[in-house]
Amino acid sequence: MSESTRSSSSPSGSHPHSATLRRLEKSSGRLSAAAIARMDEQLPWYRAMPPENRSWIGLVAQAGIAAFTEWFRHPEAPQAISTDVFGTAPRELTRAISLRQTVEMVRTTIEVMESAIDEIAAPGDESVLREALLVYAREIAFATAQVYAQAAEARGAWDARLESLVVNAVLSGEADEGVLSRAAALGWSSPDRVIVVLGTAPNGDSELTVEAIRRAARHAKLQVLTGVFGDRLVVVAGGSDDPIRTAKDLIGPFAAGPVVAGPVVGDLLAATRSAQAAAAGLKACAAWPDAPRPVLADDLLPERAMAGDPAAREQLVEEIYRPLEEAGSALLETLSVYLEQASSLEGAARMLFVHPNTVRYRLRRVTDVTGWSPSDVRSAFTLRIALILGRLSSTDQPR
Repeated sequence: MSESTRSSSSPSGSHPHSATLRRLEKSSGRLSAAAIARMDEQLPWYRAMPPENRSWIGLVAQAGIAAFTEWFRHPEAPQAISTDVFGTAPRELTRAISLRQTVEMVRTTIEVMESAIDEIAAPGDESVLREALLVYAREIAFATAQVYAQAAEARGAWDARLESLVVNAVLSGEADEGVLSRAAALGWSSPDRVIVVLGTAPNGDSELTVEAIRRAARHAKLQVLTGVFGDRLVVVAGGSDDPIRTAKDLIGPFAAGPVVAGPVVGDLLAATRSAQAAAAGLKACAAWPDAPRPVLADDLLPERAMAGDPAAREQLVEEIYRPLEEAGSALLETLSVYLEQASSLEGAARMLFVHPNTVRYRLRRVTDVTGWSPSDVRSAFTLRIALILGRLSSTDQPR
């Protein structure tokens, strides 16, 4: 129903406070102008806004005063204040104007109207008009909160879908420049150190899990992009060069079971490598029941290699076997014999016809070259798998 129709169906003359209503109708334009003038005088953010946005705010103020007039005309009728007032402005205005600024705008308009009550109200109607304005101010406050809550919910749902697309692109190896722009829209500031952490997602609402990850990330001062994909919880974390520390900071929301941290990479585009290593580690973790929680994907290299991960096989060969091969045949031979002799220095020395101190020295060199210590049981297992894969790769080379 239009405003003119409303007025004709309930003429001012039949209103119990018809004189005040007529004065209010005549004063609406002046009140709107006064509200805009006061905003321009008291609100620096309003003065700094582009003319288009200031124009929209002016329309909102005018609509608010007009809605109050209708409120006063029909106090018994339900009023759709959010539609009457905020429906005059585009949805994008909620992005340009914060909730705090909107509250200041509404407060300023109400103050202007309140200061004019004695002038507008007919004799004896001052308290009636003031009480009506008080009720209206309460309703407009609820309407303001509703408008911004709806905008936040819509924006949150859109952001969640966009974030899922970004994380899925990282997981699937489809990250490109478009992913970078979408991540930037989510507030990702392109940190130069990125780690991907994978584990089992808990049962229940995935939104609660994602929010828990974000809280943990804020506490740890990390940037994150996260999502639940089936039964997996995936976190792309930026701002740390320590995968284990990062995983420990974020481990709370993960369900029971292994949590695997991929290696540190340089940016979001390279995060696919970290994600694929973490995914392969999560798959192979069942082969190491006593693995720590969280565990590095690189600490699972032998299990990953045995599970068929080509990247793990290549890494073991390139980072362990090839450097030992280049360091001289003595290191490879000594390591092989030492492992075959159940990690016995004396047994290896007898087999090699050298002094035990020579074996000890060569094993230290193996540690220096590879970063893995033959005297450690877990490292010895990794070195043994690397030797096997290296020999197999050598036989595959064309002669």
